[in-house]
Amino acid sequence: MKPSFIFIAFILIFHSFLGVNSQAATDSCSSNLNVNGLPFATTSFICQPVWGAQGFILRYSQTAPSLWSFVLSAPNANAYVAIGFSTDGNMVGSSAIVGWVSSTDGSAMMKRYYLKGQSPNLVEPNQGNLQVLGNTSSILYESSRIYLAFQLNTSLPEKRLLYAVGETGRLPSAANTLLSQHSDKISTTLNYVSGVICGFVLDDRLNYSNIDKHRGLGIFILALGCLQVIAFLARPDKASKVRKYWNWYHYAVGRILIFFAAVNIFYGIHLAKAGSGWNAGYGTALAILLIVSVVLEVRMWMKK
Repeated sequence: MKPSFIFIAFILIFHSFLGVNSQAATDSCSSNLNVNGLPFATTSFICQPVWGAQGFILRYSQTAPSLWSFVLSAPNANAYVAIGFSTDGNMVGSSAIVGWVSSTDGSAMMKRYYLKGQSPNLVEPNQGNLQVLGNTSSILYESSRIYLAFQLNTSLPEKRLLYAVGETGRLPSAANTLLSQHSDKISTTLNYVSGVICGFVLDDRLNYSNIDKHRGLGIFILALGCLQVIAFLARPDKASKVRKYWNWYHYAVGRILIFFAAVNIFYGIHLAKAGSGWNAGYGTALAILLIVSVVLEVRMWMKK
């Protein structure tokens, strides 16, 4: 394997690692859900970790021709957790199921909401387009996790799913169930047949235009990586007259990919305000790999 390939692989792996915030959890898709009090059986449910940064896990199944069952599992951080169903992936106009556990008396509550607008007073409780079966819905609290269990009367739920977590310590009261502004959210697309999930995280702590730039660079880097793989598969024979042009193209795109990937990682660290420790750590690792890559490249060319 060429040194440049090793360098590119490290850059891409580190770039992906930046978006993952590990969080301890007692629930996972590798084991069966064992929670007392669930209103329906979940043994045949499809399980997906839908939001790794917040530890959200979704289990679902079509249990009847027009009946879909869901269990959303999330860590209890003294904040509400929410799952929304949207026609276009936006929060405004979507209908959501929101649940929370009181930190004072341990009481749990789950309600439907309609997101009419962006301000808290436009998030209307007991409204929305979700036809929830009330006698089979419950919110459970076990092992520091919240479980929202509910069933929807629909032939096929909306595939654009939203997840949100509220601000720590700002729970709706029993008398006033208005929601405070969420602290973080994500918009995803779920294929109910294959279970494939894709989505972009939108963190309210960051500036949206900056996120767009960072995300755009990431997509550009991914496209260059795909071009490199395609070019490798279409590599002409060494005796071919166009081989030298292929080499120029392959080396140029590879180095452009490395440059933009490295820049985007530093940019991501800056946006996340991760601090000088991340910059120093990544810069040191990058410098070591750069030196090793240069040494190996020189040795390879000297052998030729």
